[in-house]
Amino acid sequence: MDLVIWRHAEAEDETLDQDDLQRALTPRGEKQAARMAQWLDLYLPETARILSSPALRCEQTVLPLGRKYKLREELAPGEKPGRLLEAAGWPDSRQAVLVVGHQPALGQVVAQLLGMKNGDCPIRKGAVWWLRTRERDGHQQTVVIAVQSPELSA
Repeated sequence: MDLVIWRHAEAEDETLDQDDLQRALTPRGEKQAARMAQWLDLYLPETARILSSPALRCEQTVLPLGRKYKLREELAPGEKPGRLLEAAGWPDSRQAVLVVGHQPALGQVVAQLLGMKNGDCPIRKGAVWWLRTRERDGHQQTVVIAVQSPELSA
């Protein structure tokens, strides 16, 4: 299974009077999302399932990809990594899954799947981590297929 993790692009800073789920992308974030969408469109299979956090900034990140997606509460800010993996169907899904979400859950998923001892992996805003599960010598492994940042895309 391929699990593609996409952290939302740069968003407005949180304010006391604003609902966190309503924070929008900045103009820089919009450019980041567009660049990553172009890159993903080259490599992401047409059959990939696309799941997004219900946060506005995540929806705005995935929109430039121009494909159908589903909003999933399991990807909302503050959710646990296990909920993300469950929503994605890891490791048994027959199709690639693109997940658009938030730190720290995305970094915790990467750390868990790659066996990082500290339990967390920093992921830049707008960046994509492409992971694949495979079986070798009777053991399941997770391998990194690509790590792409918006600064190096398009």
